[in-house]
Amino acid sequence: MIQGTVEDGLAVYRGVPYAAPPVENLRWRRPQPVAKWKGVRQADKFGPACVQANTIPGLGTVSEDCLYLNVWTPAIQAGNRLAVLVWIHGGGFYAGGTAEPLYHGEGLAQKGVVLVSLDYRLGVLGFLADPDLSAEDKEHVSGNYGLLDMIAALNWVQKNIAAFGGDPKRVTISGESAGAIAVSMLCASPLAEGRFQGAISESGGSFGPVRGGGGPGENVQPLAEAEKAGVAFSSKLGVTGIKDLRSLSVDKLLDGSRGNRGLSWPVMDGWVIPDDQYKLYKAGRFNDTPILVGYNSDEGALFSPPRTIDAYVQNVRERYGPFADKLLALYPAAGDGVVGKPPRDLTRDTAFGWSTWTWARLQSETGKSKAFLYYFDQEPNFPPDSPMAGNGYAAVHGSEIPFVFGHFGLPHREQATPSDLILSRTMMTYWTNFAKTGNPNSPGLPNWPAYNDGNPKVMHFRSGAATAGPVVSEDGLKELDSYFEWRRTTAAMTQSNGAK
Repeated sequence: MIQGTVEDGLAVYRGVPYAAPPVENLRWRRPQPVAKWKGVRQADKFGPACVQANTIPGLGTVSEDCLYLNVWTPAIQAGNRLAVLVWIHGGGFYAGGTAEPLYHGEGLAQKGVVLVSLDYRLGVLGFLADPDLSAEDKEHVSGNYGLLDMIAALNWVQKNIAAFGGDPKRVTISGESAGAIAVSMLCASPLAEGRFQGAISESGGSFGPVRGGGGPGENVQPLAEAEKAGVAFSSKLGVTGIKDLRSLSVDKLLDGSRGNRGLSWPVMDGWVIPDDQYKLYKAGRFNDTPILVGYNSDEGALFSPPRTIDAYVQNVRERYGPFADKLLALYPAAGDGVVGKPPRDLTRDTAFGWSTWTWARLQSETGKSKAFLYYFDQEPNFPPDSPMAGNGYAAVHGSEIPFVFGHFGLPHREQATPSDLILSRTMMTYWTNFAKTGNPNSPGLPNWPAYNDGNPKVMHFRSGAATAGPVVSEDGLKELDSYFEWRRTTAAMTQSNGAK
């Protein structure tokens, strides 16, 4: 039994445990069942976010004891059987948490869905691979504890959400950035089969080739490479076994893993992630549900864009090899010694656009369910103290989240313009329609056509309006398609990686 609160006509439950605390001997193990409690447990405060190196404002407490979820429900009784929308937060798999006010679910729940948000293990605690950890697991794998947490939360939803008025047969998973990448991985994981009936991805996908040392857009390593990174990590900390590693303080683990992305990213282990996701989709081996996926017009602005034209050209030649000249022509640096937006667009399309476009194409090609693709390009209203204010930036990474959740004016975030409010209402309706029916459309909204190569229509969100239009930078995406195809060849795999 749990006791939540009533807020603005919703029943809200915070800090509900969905798995046992992954501490001490449960560190780097699969999530375990929650211990039963007697009486009524209070569920009126967010649980801790997973411990992380740099806590963001509004996140609340952090702890290794972090496997909690939250529920916002408009249901009057358990038998209402409302659609369920499960939110997976972003943060690069090493940061973030559900207590962040931007992710609070009352706005979406008030549109007739049950909103569930979950915390999961992050960074080295969520994704460390190591030969000793693999040896102690019955599947002989390691490194995907954060994804296993998400699957455990989806199992909790299947078992319990009916008591909150939700329908376990109408569950849509959703996420942004790393959360969106996780959504795509769950769509390809046999362990998540049957746990959801729809998927929403905001700026994320995982369709690049699996290789050691890959850059953005191809971050997933094979288990053997990730295990080598784990061994090097233990050596750096001066320990030789998992027992000793489990005895170290969290602070030592975080300090030792700083700057090492290979310790903090999901791994192709052959079990949770069976294979290269692109190959799985080409073969029709995925959880075939409707998808609503998209990305923002200036994603690259937040990811260390090159400061000079020379630096940009050098980076492109190092990473893209024989495709550099064509990509430089398609994404040219501006003249007069100033780096313009096209270089940021190359980052956008490599890290987000290509995977999202590819996901929609593969879903329409090899799946039975529909794909709906969007491009978010609403004019930003940056706070006056933002370094991006008035500098020609478009919709940056994460800027769609206030529109989806209906939260504007939070500290250090933009105030809503009348155009923003109109577009937010439109997007929230599309999102919740999709959760309810697998299709974003309903009377009174601009028609959002399903995507396929024969009718490559994308819903553009701009100037407060939703308008179906063409794929942006389609020639660039096609060239990147050739690049990633080449990257999967033996010749390319054996080359040294110069990605920046």
